[in-house]
Amino acid sequence: MSTGQPARSSTPTIDQTVDARQGRSAGNGSSTLGMLSEDELAQFQDGLTQEEVDRRRAHGESNEVDDSTSRPVSAILRSNLFTIFNGILFVCVAAVLALGDWRDAVFGFVLVFNLGIGILSELRSKKALDSLAVLQAPTSEALRDGTWVEVDNAQLVTHDVIRVKLGDQIPADGQALEVKGLEIDESALTGESRSVRKSRGDAMMSGTAVVAGTGKMLVEVIGADAWAQKITAEARKFSKVHSEIQDSINRILKWITIVLPWIIALLLWSQMRAGDNSWRTAIIFTVAGVVGMIPQGLVLLTSMNFGLAAAILARRGVLIQELPAVEVLARVDVLCLDKTGTLTTGDIRGREVIPNPGRSVQTLAFPKGSSSFDAASRAILAAMVADEANATAVAVAQLVPDGALPFTDSAHLTPFSSVRKWSALEFTDGAKAEEGTDPGGTGATSSQPLPQTWVMGAPEILLANAAGDTAWAKDAVAQAGDAGRRSVCLSFSMEALVEDVLPQDLTPALVAILEEDVRPDAKETLDYFRQQGVTIKVISGDAPKTVTSIASDLGLEHEGGSDLVALDARTLSEVGTPEFEAAALETDVFGRVTPEQKRGLVHALQHAGHTVAMTGDGVNDALALKDADLGIAMGNAAPATKAVSRLVLVNGKFSDLPGVVAEGRRIIANMERVSALFLSKTTYAMLLAVVVAIFGWSYPFLPRQLTYISAFTIGTPAFFLALGPNGRRYRPGFLKRTLLVAVPTGVILAAATLTSYLTLGQGTELGQTAATISLMIGAMALLIILARPWNWLRITLVVLMISGAIVGMLVPVVRDFFALTPPTGHGWRTILLAGGVAAILIVSSYLITSRWRDTEK
Repeated sequence: MSTGQPARSSTPTIDQTVDARQGRSAGNGSSTLGMLSEDELAQFQDGLTQEEVDRRRAHGESNEVDDSTSRPVSAILRSNLFTIFNGILFVCVAAVLALGDWRDAVFGFVLVFNLGIGILSELRSKKALDSLAVLQAPTSEALRDGTWVEVDNAQLVTHDVIRVKLGDQIPADGQALEVKGLEIDESALTGESRSVRKSRGDAMMSGTAVVAGTGKMLVEVIGADAWAQKITAEARKFSKVHSEIQDSINRILKWITIVLPWIIALLLWSQMRAGDNSWRTAIIFTVAGVVGMIPQGLVLLTSMNFGLAAAILARRGVLIQELPAVEVLARVDVLCLDKTGTLTTGDIRGREVIPNPGRSVQTLAFPKGSSSFDAASRAILAAMVADEANATAVAVAQLVPDGALPFTDSAHLTPFSSVRKWSALEFTDGAKAEEGTDPGGTGATSSQPLPQTWVMGAPEILLANAAGDTAWAKDAVAQAGDAGRRSVCLSFSMEALVEDVLPQDLTPALVAILEEDVRPDAKETLDYFRQQGVTIKVISGDAPKTVTSIASDLGLEHEGGSDLVALDARTLSEVGTPEFEAAALETDVFGRVTPEQKRGLVHALQHAGHTVAMTGDGVNDALALKDADLGIAMGNAAPATKAVSRLVLVNGKFSDLPGVVAEGRRIIANMERVSALFLSKTTYAMLLAVVVAIFGWSYPFLPRQLTYISAFTIGTPAFFLALGPNGRRYRPGFLKRTLLVAVPTGVILAAATLTSYLTLGQGTELGQTAATISLMIGAMALLIILARPWNWLRITLVVLMISGAIVGMLVPVVRDFFALTPPTGHGWRTILLAGGVAAILIVSSYLITSRWRDTEK
């Protein structure tokens, strides 16, 4: 028994909407897939000779493909190593180590960590892409010189004849030459969960699998042109997930890259002319200015935050295959769901049994213990599915009582066949129910004959041979079909089977209604996303009625609470047209969707400005998952689908997604907080560099002094603030809100630094100390603001940072390491005045700009 009723393939193609099957040349171009005439098929019936195979291979007509990826290791290393910032920082480290004090080169460790994380992350992605393959079977049986021989799939050529059987994967595209109950699982191609019966001449596509019967196939399209290899080649193309945080940081780095060379040249020239600076000292001061302008710690912290979130989610059964993906789900506003494997488990379950209403009063005799016709019919059904292990039998068994066959006579079971679509239970001739009870339940015995044959199977077959009243059964089957459900019919006859031919007097006894098994966590998860303002769209290869029924049962509605808008994708306009894009926005449920249409729907939603997540488990989902802003694969997904997805629900639990949203929100909200710390440093470092260059002053800091400031006002607190909990919902405008805090703060801190530096002696250690402390005071004010909302952990963090900065000034060893001098009374008054004013102005600026930050969309 198969899972429901296999769909009949439309000759000669599987589904005319799939471009892989339309007008594509096969082999040497003499024919097109699925369009060979009967005479042409007969021409290749006996296979090829070895001479013909060699000639085709000599012309390049083999099934070999290039399985390399577009991202070699050398390219990964080059892209991470040879960047403008890395080059500048490498030169800075080398210059400090060669000409100055090694303590001023501490910033180099951040560079090393950044490189390591970036390279390892991309190598991991490369490994996943390299392992991607739609085709898994390595060999096939081919007819060569009249003999069946086992050959490597790469050695197949155009017009080879191969033999296929249960469990085989089709290695190339072609046509069926001979079929014996052949059924193909084409879910990898179409998403349709039911198997497809094949006839001679029907198209057979690579990557699909044989689930019943045997057959022969003529190979027509091979190598890179075959459907499975095209999917693999597309999926293997390297791409990076779009991260708003990383994109924002990259934009800032790009701006810095444009101005940095000019500032470096100007700063170096000015430092060589400033005071008594030697060329060595000028280089060290220039390095200090450069290091202050580059927010390398922000890049490192972003990667670490993504990595920590990935580790947390991994413990919950969520695999993050590309670190920034953890942020994306928090930004998603459209979630596209595949039905099978996402909303449903892929299995079926029993829903209800509808008995024959005309048999409510018993008219046939049954053995003692069978109190009614309905109960006896269910017992017969239970006996017929008792030894079946397929999904349909298991689902039917859920609806009928357990128990032995209620007959003492021997009975013969004709097992289910996917070709005839029914099974039968026959009783021996002359079997009587001498020990039966009468229909009225009086206890009197009856000698009425028992039904000779019971048949269970596809309703369209059994009801076609039915006698008497079948309207109730046809109505039940039709209503089930309208609701997207399947049905199985149980009928009986007083006649026996004759050579597997059904009797013509079948009477329907009951109809068993089956439905797909919905994931228990699906409704709760969908409710969560609706509450978050995320639009849900269901995109499936199954029939629209089936998909709509399941979606409605899960509580999905059209915007405004109206009924779901469903559409058969076979009626859609061509992908990319205005009509197609309009349908993508207006429709809730799509059925009969091809892989290219799934991909097109994702693109249409993205073109409309949406951030799109897509879930799936089949190969037919792979390209859509790859192009979505976030591709999510279920734990039982095909290897190719997992390889291209950014996120894998290892345990197959749809309810794990809200946890990913929470982690994404935490990262976005916290990185916005700490980005303001880092970019304020970039702002004041640039301003200081430009001002001292214009006026010919010595730069106010050594590299190690900037390290001291950053350790207590940026680096250490940012690490803890970034990793703390934060449930704020996502709002667009990450970069603008960050700059509204960072730029005014940077300007204020630069002014406070120069005031104290110039007042207490520019070019002197005391002046550098004054600049360091005044800058520290203003930066601490920003830290206190950004640590809100306050709790004991954040209060403790701020107190520790302030205490650490103070202790550093008081401990001689630490003070000497960072080249700081204790100020005098006048010096302290200047420092506290400059720092205090800066702190007041920073708080005021933050409050003033809050109105624009809060209204940013």
